[in-house]
Amino acid sequence: MVENILEYLNSMAVMGLTVGNFIMFAVAGILIYFAIVKHAEPLLLIPIAFGIIMGNIPAAYTAIMMPPTNGNPGGLLWYIQQGLLLDVYPPLIFLGIGALTDFSFLLSNPKTIFLGAGAQAGIFLTFIIAKFMGFTLPQAASIGIIGGADGPTSIYISTQLAPELLSVIGIAAYSYIAMIPIIQPPVMKLLTTKKERMIRMEQLREVSKLERILFPIASTVVITLLVPKALPLVGMLMLGNLLKESGVTRRLVEASSRYLLDSVTLLLGISVGSLARAETFLTPASLKIVGLGAAAFVIATASGVLLAKLMNLFSKHKVNPLIGGAGVSAVPNSARVAQQIAQRDDPTNFILMHAMGPNVAGVIGSAVAAGVFLAMLQ
Repeated sequence: MVENILEYLNSMAVMGLTVGNFIMFAVAGILIYFAIVKHAEPLLLIPIAFGIIMGNIPAAYTAIMMPPTNGNPGGLLWYIQQGLLLDVYPPLIFLGIGALTDFSFLLSNPKTIFLGAGAQAGIFLTFIIAKFMGFTLPQAASIGIIGGADGPTSIYISTQLAPELLSVIGIAAYSYIAMIPIIQPPVMKLLTTKKERMIRMEQLREVSKLERILFPIASTVVITLLVPKALPLVGMLMLGNLLKESGVTRRLVEASSRYLLDSVTLLLGISVGSLARAETFLTPASLKIVGLGAAAFVIATASGVLLAKLMNLFSKHKVNPLIGGAGVSAVPNSARVAQQIAQRDDPTNFILMHAMGPNVAGVIGSAVAAGVFLAMLQ
């Protein structure tokens, strides 16, 4: 009996805990706090946080991440992680995003696509900075994508170019997306005057159904012929959008935008969190990535706003520079931030629909940027 008790005590996972594990538990607790108390992207942060908890219970005792061996099944998290490591989850999430996205805001004012593209400067400038800070080119590219404010794209490129940084890049990307209402307003207000923030934009024209149907088809063909590596993300995004705009696949739209998107987001969050083990996450490189991620968001926001101001120098019809800050692909959070800031100076000014143009353009832009990096560095 005594031997059995001692054997059980030795099998308790508490025996393998380290200081690093407790630090990661604290990180998970902070994410859960922000998700529940501050309502900061709870659908993303809660699964990630709980994945961190599960991943930092010593795996040697739980076997939850053990791969299949000698005909024996693997651990639960091993199977869940395969969808992440094999790049299955991000394209499926893009399918759901496409089924939820309305590109008519972009089609009604096509020049806003340049604002979405301009905001991607955060990706490329951060890429350059990361390289000078000592990261390899593939690692720097994976870090730079954080500036696109697109979690699935960050994960998609990291699994292929820098899998060793996947957990910290994924958590940084999603955490900063949750903090957009905090990060973007100071940058937007610093770079604009009250007069600029009060610019009223013309009413958007109505976009025909034919335009909405042709856009995802034409975009897929043109973009992926130029950037073939972007096909998995752009193709699934546009397929989801075509399902939505066709008007004849309601069940598929519902399946993509609700059941599939929610399920895959849950599994992706758990996977990313469970990879954030203390021994791989708590490194000097991780601190650099966290800092670079914040810089990427600031640069992306600033570049979008500054490009909008530049466009106004040559445009007859002025744009409110705040919509340039919505060029990052956090849909629709960035567009909402632009609207909120505009209404503080003029409660009757409604720029949300205008901000959605560069916002959805940013989704395409970040996927294209990922395709460019993959083509050059893979």
